[in-house]
Amino acid sequence: MTRSETAGDDRTPGPGNPAAGSAGDSATARVTLDPYGIVTGWSEGARRLLGYRPSEVVGRSAAVLLAMAPGAGAVRALKTLPRWNGTVRLRHRDGRTLPVRLLAHRRTRPGDDGAGSRAGGWLLVSALPRPPSPLPAEALVMWAFTQSPATMAFYDTDLRLRLANKDMERVIGLPEEAMRGLRVSEIVADPQGERTEQLMRRVLATGARQQGQVALRLPGHERESVWALSLVPVRDTGGTVRGVLLSARDMTEEHLARERLVLVNDASVRIGSTLDLARTAQELADVAVPHLADFVTVDLLPSIEGGEDPRAGVPSSPVKLRRVAARSVLEGCPEAVVPHGAVAAYPDASPAAECLATGRPLIREVTSLGLTVWEREAPERAERVRRYGIHSVLAVPMRARGITLGVAIFARHRRPESFAQDDLLLGEEITARAAVCIDNARRYGRERRTSLTLQSSLLPERPPRQAAVEVASRYLPASTQAGVGGDWFDVIPLSGARVALVVGDVVGHGIQASAAMGRLRTAVRTLADVDLPPDELLTHLDDLVIHLSAESDGADSAGDTGATCLYAVYDPVSRRCSVARAGHPEPALMTADGAVEFLDVPAGPPLGLGGLPFEATELELPEGSVLVLYTDGLVESRERDIDESLDTLREVLARPAPSLDATCDAVLHALLPDRPEDDVALLMARTRALDAAHVATWDVPCDAAAVAETRRNACRQLTAWGLDDAAFVTELVVSELVTNAIRYGNAPVRLRLIRDSDLVIEVSDGSSTSPHLRRARTSDEGGRGLLLVAQLTQGWGTRQTYTGKTIWAEQSLTAP
Repeated sequence: MTRSETAGDDRTPGPGNPAAGSAGDSATARVTLDPYGIVTGWSEGARRLLGYRPSEVVGRSAAVLLAMAPGAGAVRALKTLPRWNGTVRLRHRDGRTLPVRLLAHRRTRPGDDGAGSRAGGWLLVSALPRPPSPLPAEALVMWAFTQSPATMAFYDTDLRLRLANKDMERVIGLPEEAMRGLRVSEIVADPQGERTEQLMRRVLATGARQQGQVALRLPGHERESVWALSLVPVRDTGGTVRGVLLSARDMTEEHLARERLVLVNDASVRIGSTLDLARTAQELADVAVPHLADFVTVDLLPSIEGGEDPRAGVPSSPVKLRRVAARSVLEGCPEAVVPHGAVAAYPDASPAAECLATGRPLIREVTSLGLTVWEREAPERAERVRRYGIHSVLAVPMRARGITLGVAIFARHRRPESFAQDDLLLGEEITARAAVCIDNARRYGRERRTSLTLQSSLLPERPPRQAAVEVASRYLPASTQAGVGGDWFDVIPLSGARVALVVGDVVGHGIQASAAMGRLRTAVRTLADVDLPPDELLTHLDDLVIHLSAESDGADSAGDTGATCLYAVYDPVSRRCSVARAGHPEPALMTADGAVEFLDVPAGPPLGLGGLPFEATELELPEGSVLVLYTDGLVESRERDIDESLDTLREVLARPAPSLDATCDAVLHALLPDRPEDDVALLMARTRALDAAHVATWDVPCDAAAVAETRRNACRQLTAWGLDDAAFVTELVVSELVTNAIRYGNAPVRLRLIRDSDLVIEVSDGSSTSPHLRRARTSDEGGRGLLLVAQLTQGWGTRQTYTGKTIWAEQSLTAP
């Protein structure tokens, strides 16, 4: 009510006078005051109470109406109270003083800046005296109790029902006369009745209100209902507790909504914990039973498990699906007809085929007519449906990223209520989550198989037999969501019966890591063929990784290329081993007496950083020593500290074993879980030595006349080794290589023959200039020597040494 509506308005109350309000409003005196106590509104009820017309009061201070000024404390309290009630003495127009019961509300209005509120005055109301009602209060109370929309009943101190309102009769399904004199546990034959009576006894004993919640399956209700109970003591005028008022509120829908939210949250946590397709499908079934269904099956199109995308459109009839998961409230899933892993055909009338054809979820009630059709098309399924009493089926197609993957079937036989629309939405929600996870697992499996195929094609199936070392190796791909990594190993034959041992690890997982691994392995083999020392080889490899990273950045590839690597070269003649590593775990050395140590090889930076040097360590190895090279996946784990892993590796290596293969298996068993988090490459090499009986060496004077004597020395050595059949070729090769060294090289010149599975011929000199093949013209007198060597031997080459170079050739000792 505003001042503009009432100021100076003395008209008779009626419909044409909005200030006066309706006749009902005149039974209440209403007055409005502004923040300064000025009267801004005066109702007809106020005129009837105090006799003043609006024109006599509006615009004046309300203090003129007070017969007695309020105390200072009351005024201060009014400044902070949002509401006040009490009795005040007011002055009537005729001079009388009236005690008036007032209820005062502080009025607020939005602040000028719109950000808050400020005082807007007061609204004062007071009820005018009314004639007594002809209706007794007791009758009004009883009518209100009986007709209240709340579900209520009154129990006496013996916990016997005395009164029940209409809504309680509706809920229980019994009239009050049938329930009167009975206890709750006698009215509701449910264990929750006993629990309710315990709460009622507590009310009688303590006189305090009690709250509770019960879940009941009441006659006439389709499903279990959930009720919030409020139990209040009923006292007489003397304060004595005379009984308990039970008030119940139906919370079934709220309870079901909370259960659905819990199930959706549970599904988001439990479904998709791994990238295993079958396990993800089983997680969907496990989540849905028993909260949504009594029996759940998950079937996928057979092509899904192969990683291929199924054909677009509706699956051809009859639909064929593979059973990948099932769960039941009954042990062993006896309702299932199709065994796990089997492919079964589903007729067009089946819920599975129908929902796949439409692409939408559906609910089907099991009817006699439907069972008759099923008995003709799928008699075994119809028999299981009839035996276990399956009465309601929910079928949800599994789709992700526009691809149909399969179908999830939810069935009820123990729960009497049928599936409803809310259940369909819930089933659709959790199935959609599972479908995305299954599609992720499918895609991951396809990429994993591709990566494994690529990686296995790049890794040696079985390292070639070497005279220098006996080799055993293992490679295990990661079993986690990270995917296949870029770990690799290699055994590379080198000239002079030497061998190179390599272990590396490319950063990252998946096809990109496998492809990068293949490029690095090829690069290492190429650089090893040049016979570079380990530290120089890693330097060149570092440059290559930098170039690969630059190419990846230009192609918007995911991340830079980085890697670690360990490269070792072992010479069985000198028994010396040169090792360098680039950010890779240090190798272990196990000697013939069982002692194990980790070699102190400078770590060097990981490949791809650039600008930092690598350093090689050279050591002499006793014959029968075992070099153990591995990637970080063997010793790094979330479950244990790396030092603990290294100690375990040392202990396992120190144990006697019948073979290197057995040692490899023992190491993997001791250090790795069933599902390793990272790729693991392990390479073990037991060293051999070529003694004087297999090696012959001669110093050659820098004189052309010495070539003939050198040929004779070589032939005599071949005779001693029983290789007379190879003498002709050996004599030609030695003559050519020694002649070139004397003619074009520098002193000292040396010839060395190494008898292995092949015959190695080496001629060293002090010059670093490497020879090369050339095509001689018809008129040239020379230039055909190296071409002759290349034609007569398996291979030839040059390696640089610290004092010059060595020209080598390998001659096969096997008869053609």
